[in-house]
Amino acid sequence: MASLSLSPRWLHACWRWPTPALFGWLSSWAVYRLGLQAGMPPAPALLLALLPALLLGLKEPSRWRRLLIACGFPLALLLTQQAQAWPAWAWLLPALLLLLLYPRRSWGDAPLFPTPRGALRELVGLLNLPAGARVLDAGCGLGDGLRELRRVFPEARIEGIEWSGLLARLTAWRCPWAAVHRGDMWALDWQPYQLLYVFQRPESMAAVLRKSCAEMHAEAWLVSLDFEIPAAVPHACFRLGPLHSVWVYRIGALRGRADGMQRID
Repeated sequence: MASLSLSPRWLHACWRWPTPALFGWLSSWAVYRLGLQAGMPPAPALLLALLPALLLGLKEPSRWRRLLIACGFPLALLLTQQAQAWPAWAWLLPALLLLLLYPRRSWGDAPLFPTPRGALRELVGLLNLPAGARVLDAGCGLGDGLRELRRVFPEARIEGIEWSGLLARLTAWRCPWAAVHRGDMWALDWQPYQLLYVFQRPESMAAVLRKSCAEMHAEAWLVSLDFEIPAAVPHACFRLGPLHSVWVYRIGALRGRADGMQRID
């Protein structure tokens, strides 16, 4: 009889986001219910129930993920207390909306967080793209990144790609001047683009590095909001207040870093 091998690779695959968030929320609910059953008042039981989510959140590299894990249980508890008269089926509506906006296929990519207004303003004059240059927002969400790119490069051909069909349609409506594609950013050929913009997650940056270096021209640019490429020297970096940073790379300067990562892999 074959035995199930719990290899580190298998465990890592099972623990991919959003599994940590779901586990944290369920753990908090379990601790809260056990506390009430043991006779604890609601306030101390709530404080105790926050501990599992907070501890799990500490392991996440992104501040957004830590915030989601920490706030999920208290927000759900508040909704539960405010909506005790709701029918049971009403709780399916947020889940269905989430699946429409954010299909399971895209859970391995970045969550839906908009690019802040003015986030790319420092690119004006720093990157002199020719008129008609093709610029891609890989994972464009609701189009906030497309709008910022248009403010900086008004003469460029702004394009976006988004896996969620609903989000792609909404973005095409919000940004009629942009070419919005519904599809897989990892399957799209990045070779025609002079600039690639990403607002992804730390785990995605190695894949962004390898794909951009394999497909884009040496003179092309990679711009990343918040997440840098490890051990790569950026062409420029600027901070946007206490929360955000913009990292700018020349593809040609990244080629050696990508080769090194492939040899390690």
